[in-house]
Amino acid sequence: MTQGAGQGPEVERTATLRDFRVPAYVNETGPYAHSTHPGNAVPPAETLEHPEGYTPTQRDLPVINRGDTLQVTVDPAAAQAPLPANGPGPLFVVGDVHGYLDELVAALQEKGLIDAAGQWCAGTARLWFLGDFTDRGPDGIGVIDLVMRLSAEAAAAGGYCKALMGNHELLLLGAKRFGDTPVNSGAGTATFQAAWLLNGGQKSDMDRLQDHHLQWMARLDAIEEVDGHLLVHSDTTAYLDYGDSIEAVNDTVRETLTRNDADEVWDLFRKFTKRFSFRDEGGADAVRSLLDTYGGTRIVHGHSPIPYLLGEVGSEDGEDTARPVVEGPHVYAGGLAIAMDGGVTMAGKLLVQQLPLTL
Repeated sequence: MTQGAGQGPEVERTATLRDFRVPAYVNETGPYAHSTHPGNAVPPAETLEHPEGYTPTQRDLPVINRGDTLQVTVDPAAAQAPLPANGPGPLFVVGDVHGYLDELVAALQEKGLIDAAGQWCAGTARLWFLGDFTDRGPDGIGVIDLVMRLSAEAAAAGGYCKALMGNHELLLLGAKRFGDTPVNSGAGTATFQAAWLLNGGQKSDMDRLQDHHLQWMARLDAIEEVDGHLLVHSDTTAYLDYGDSIEAVNDTVRETLTRNDADEVWDLFRKFTKRFSFRDEGGADAVRSLLDTYGGTRIVHGHSPIPYLLGEVGSEDGEDTARPVVEGPHVYAGGLAIAMDGGVTMAGKLLVQQLPLTL
């Protein structure tokens, strides 16, 4: 997830915003430093009124403390589901990883998807990553390498490991392709490079980024429907701007990246940073607009960390060192939406969850 929201209804703001600590190397002239874990969260900022299309570069991710959401606690004894002898295997989804490779490996091992050597061991199981592999954490390229390798191993075993496009994939692609090229942000000069640094870009990731990583990211789908679950990265209705079918949306996103126009890719990135469309009054209707268009009975997303929904966040200044309590996915919008970003970047939990949920 990056900070901020795009233009649109009142539940969404256009922003390239900072909701976590800027990496130390942004202000350094010497050796670059990795982000550390835990805790890069900040308290909420005051809500500001901005003209339509404005893209501020200040943090503005409000914390809410709602009583109409449900956090699902998963029984550890049920963590490793038996694999069926015939037909498709069990379905799993993974929330935002943001470079935390060790936490990802541990979570996949806990669910019985990879073995002690990090190899796929789940047979015909189906695994979907919801996007945001890099930035903030120490080894985003290592995460991408793992997902790419597991994709091959799972396919060889009769299952699959697939991934969706997150806004941080768009951000990294843009930073690599366009660097400091000015883009039309609606708020003066903006660049992908500045936005990438502002949102946790790691120099070590950029240094290790290779053509095959770029090609893999550029080909990712933006939206898919599996077993009645509509899988997306961002909790936004902005997908509707790109087509009236899953195929149309995915084709439009790939075509946009292929045209390689900085302003056009920026607009795509900006819309994918939108958030909070499914909360508050009208949230269930927003979910239904996506389900009615693309299919499915429930939407599953990452992007907006569960700790923000719970009102449990740390302080950028280190004043609050309490660890956010995240036990499992967050179900809200009248049971129609499942949030999967456990807030690993703020010392929450990297979530790997089997679907469907048993509520």
